[in-house]
Amino acid sequence: MHQLVDPFQRRISYLRVSVTDRCDFRCFYCLPKGYKGFAQPETWLTPGEVERIVAAFARMGVSRIRLTGGEPLVRPDCLEIARRIGACDGIEDLSLSTNASQLARHAQGLYDAGVRRINVSLDSLRPERFREITHNGDLGRVLAGLQAAKAVGIDPIKINMVAMKGVNDDEIGDMVEFCLREGFTLRFIETMPVGDSGRSAGDGHYLSLRQVRADLERRFRLEPAVMGGGGPAQYVRVKGTALRIGFITPISQHFCETCNRVRLSAEGTLYLCLGQQDRVELREPLRAGVSDEDLEGLIRAAIARKPERHEFRERPDQVMRVMALTGG
Repeated sequence: MHQLVDPFQRRISYLRVSVTDRCDFRCFYCLPKGYKGFAQPETWLTPGEVERIVAAFARMGVSRIRLTGGEPLVRPDCLEIARRIGACDGIEDLSLSTNASQLARHAQGLYDAGVRRINVSLDSLRPERFREITHNGDLGRVLAGLQAAKAVGIDPIKINMVAMKGVNDDEIGDMVEFCLREGFTLRFIETMPVGDSGRSAGDGHYLSLRQVRADLERRFRLEPAVMGGGGPAQYVRVKGTALRIGFITPISQHFCETCNRVRLSAEGTLYLCLGQQDRVELREPLRAGVSDEDLEGLIRAAIARKPERHEFRERPDQVMRVMALTGG
């Protein structure tokens, strides 16, 4: 097996697979108001096509797969895709990013398909504020989904909170207490200028996680910690508890030198960096009958083009696509 290594000697071991760009929420930092540019379902990769691409990556040493969206659970055959990926040789870790609105009815199916870890986007514990951020999302359904995931044995469950000045920065301590009580891991994320919605959120609401961490250190006793997974979070533990808190800092302290991932969109576009435009199209070669060997060649050629780093600070207007299109 020849591992995937990019021009900067970073080993690529993690593939994020978007199964749809659609979502039943419309968080203002992710989708622009009135956005209607969603892909049509017939343009999505089929479960078999996703499986072929994942199997090709697995043959080249990728062992971690995360299903993303949009909201992956709004796609009717999401569980079939999960089952196919879970059965691929070489895939050791299958996880899911979700808003948990559909999780209560799918938790058991996901577990049976091999999903053992989930990340849940949750920016507020106040129903009215949650509804405002998500444009009519139901916090009760999200909380029910989290309990269903716990009940079937999915662990860890990570709560992802986008920390935003003037929006939810007064709930940061409350979210820590919630995760302490429920046994969840908590991760804070800085807003990123991806698409018009991301830029507008960042312009008015960007909050450096250095400040968040400093505030938490005044309230809780924190100590360095580590946590398994393929992501970039830097973790601490609340001393005397099992709670780990991660900080994902693409703006204030980027982690590009250790980037180990690429992203596959629902339509088969392989994005090589969240903050750059580099991409390779895989759907058309698949539908034209590309061989497994040539598919691997296309992927290797793509990885050879992976840029060294994003330029969110230097060129915030560079990435025009919305976050939901890229796949989180």
